[in-house]
Amino acid sequence: MSRNVHHFDLLIEDMEAELGEAWGDLTFDEARAFLDQPEAAELRFFAVAVTSEDAADLGQVGEVIRACKARAVRTVIVAHDLSPAALHELLRLGADDFVPYPLAEGALHDAIGRMRDAKPTTAAPFAAALAPATEPSDPAEAAKTAAPAKIAPRMGGQSAIFAVQGLAGGTGASTLAVNLAWELASIDKQKAPSVCLMDLDLQAGTVSTFLDLPRRDMVIELLQDAQSMDADAFKQALLGYEGKLSVFPAPPVLLPLDVIGPEEVEALLNLATQCFDIVIVDMPHTLVMWTETVLNRADVYFATMEMDMRSAQNAMRFLRALREEGLPAEKLNFVLNRAPGLTDLNGKSRVKKLAESLGVKISTQLPDGGKAVAQAGDHGEPLAVTAKKNALRREIAKLADGLHKAMLSDAAAAK
Repeated sequence: MSRNVHHFDLLIEDMEAELGEAWGDLTFDEARAFLDQPEAAELRFFAVAVTSEDAADLGQVGEVIRACKARAVRTVIVAHDLSPAALHELLRLGADDFVPYPLAEGALHDAIGRMRDAKPTTAAPFAAALAPATEPSDPAEAAKTAAPAKIAPRMGGQSAIFAVQGLAGGTGASTLAVNLAWELASIDKQKAPSVCLMDLDLQAGTVSTFLDLPRRDMVIELLQDAQSMDADAFKQALLGYEGKLSVFPAPPVLLPLDVIGPEEVEALLNLATQCFDIVIVDMPHTLVMWTETVLNRADVYFATMEMDMRSAQNAMRFLRALREEGLPAEKLNFVLNRAPGLTDLNGKSRVKKLAESLGVKISTQLPDGGKAVAQAGDHGEPLAVTAKKNALRREIAKLADGLHKAMLSDAAAAK
């Protein structure tokens, strides 16, 4: 559906690749009339192609999207130079997905797969509407990118925010964030908390890599339009991992860290805590103008470091900056990565001296996970999947268990 389909040559090619001859193009007027015809009962989905020229009058497009939603017909927005506000409006009206134009390779195929896997919003049997022709070549990949089945708080509304920031490069911040999120999402087979992992390292974010998930262009639009976004639009940006964990990925391109400000981050955290029990934020290494926002909202702010001079100096400067600004440094939980073993008495003594020199308590010490950590990242899987008995994985599981029990205790006390 478009004002002029010939403006979308790449979309025509992709539709032919996906459906062969079993597709057609309609104008906005024709599409609304077609939905009332008997032939519409066999309709799989609408690809709604819009440009900046259509943004001035979205009423006609919105009417078709609402009509599709009422008939359990999925819609994917194919947007060319569309403003964030216009995109948000179409998603709010009921569009199921969004892909930017020009289309990246496989983008339409992936969108069709997500729409097929999503549950219908009405009683109509959408599963029967999408034919096996759109089945992805790799079912395991579809399971990773499908929207999580459970996406609402189940712990009495007591949402928690845990942030993770590396005080130096290579101190395992993203490894901790990814594996802690997975352990929390898998901690209770009967009633696990709903968990959202947000990668706000806009330049070097690796969460998608560590979980073998795609990066989505729509994240850029939603980051900039976060204040006017609602929960439904927020969920559109999420990727699911194994039906347990929801991921807000970093954008596919490098963005300046000030592309979002405290107001946008506050809005993102509000939306995430509306939808999930636990929100884990993977922060950039650099202090930014919205670090204060996350620190103030976080229940625990993990700061990862190692036993070296760069970590010690950065930790000292980090603490000084927080204290000078009157920020809650007591929320910091210093995490020592590649900590010495139990029998390394010299190493234990060095850890004690480091803590004393900083005037802090290093309450979490994680052992060296060895080659298994890099291998898990390369395979796009958590340590619990590739190396369940790994020493680092066991310690992260213990940390997750302690956090989960504390949440349950707080929820019980609130009642």
